[in-house]
Amino acid sequence: MLRPKIPTMPTPTGLVSRPVVVEPTAVIQHTPATPAPAPSAQAPSSRPTVQLTPGSVLALVGGGTAVVLVVGAVLVSMLLAVAITGASVAVCALVIRSLVTAEAKRR
Repeated sequence: MLRPKIPTMPTPTGLVSRPVVVEPTAVIQHTPATPAPAPSAQAPSSRPTVQLTPGSVLALVGGGTAVVLVVGAVLVSMLLAVAITGASVAVCALVIRSLVTAEAKRR
């Protein structure tokens, strides 16, 4: 009942024609009027090379550390803000619930 049915290859119907053979034609190559310049051994670089001195490496490490600390402080402060907001909303919900139940008992 749940066995898959494997399709069979269809058999060709009708006449089968042979493939048409295409004969290649003559290829005419055009020679350029001016020859291309020969490539030089080393092309001059347009970008200046960056040389790292110990002072610049120290500055990069210090800058990277400062960025990581600032981003971490911002993320932690955002997490604390969300936690404090959630706690205050929970306290407000408890106060409102107690006021509603106290009002219902008075009646």
